Amino acid sequence: MSPLIEKLNWRYATKKMDPTKAVPEDKVERIVEAARLAPTSSGLQPFEVIVVTNPEVRAKIQEIAWNQAQVTEGSHLLVFAAWDNYTDDRINMMFDLVNKERGFTNEGWENYRKMLLNTYPGRDAQVNFEHAARQAYIGFGMSVAAAAFEGVDTTPMEGFDPAKLDEILGLRERGLRSVTILPLGYRAADGDWLVNLKKVRRAPEEFVSFVR
Repeated sequence: MSPLIEKLNWRYATKKMDPTKAVPEDKVERIVEAARLAPTSSGLQPFEVIVVTNPEVRAKIQEIAWNQAQVTEGSHLLVFAAWDNYTDDRINMMFDLVNKERGFTNEGWENYRKMLLNTYPGRDAQVNFEHAARQAYIGFGMSVAAAAFEGVDTTPMEGFDPAKLDEILGLRERGLRSVTILPLGYRAADGDWLVNLKKVRRAPEEFVSFVR
């Protein structure tokens, strides 16, 4: 069994974290970097990660997250926030960045830029946000896997009020909307009812099919 698969078998949605144990910053950086390196549609990276460590802010977030203790018991809270819309400026920013970093322009690439500019900004903003949110989930999954690889516990969460979280963090003013959150910490095994229960997943033959 590969080290990554071993760690994915080890991880679970931690129900009780030890507030006395903080995740080292270098591990947090690698967990966030995994999200930054995640693949996204057209390479637009239409989401951001907000790392929340402020105890008072996390306490406010806990109140609008069904009072889930991991939000404050963990040492870090990652908030994945997607663009609220696709705009000409946002699309051009990413295409210009690619051209700058690669040091050249390409006719096919520029035609692709024009296609996106003629398509995305004209769509309904909610449609665009939902598309961006799906990209954020790719980064979210990468961070969950990276955390497991680092031996860091996480609790993937959708159980919160997005509008209120947006207000707490001032996301709408930045053109962002919260999608999902991820507390980081270390399990408090003696107080976690789930820690010793068997991980249950559907059998591979019921989960995977092949077209050959």
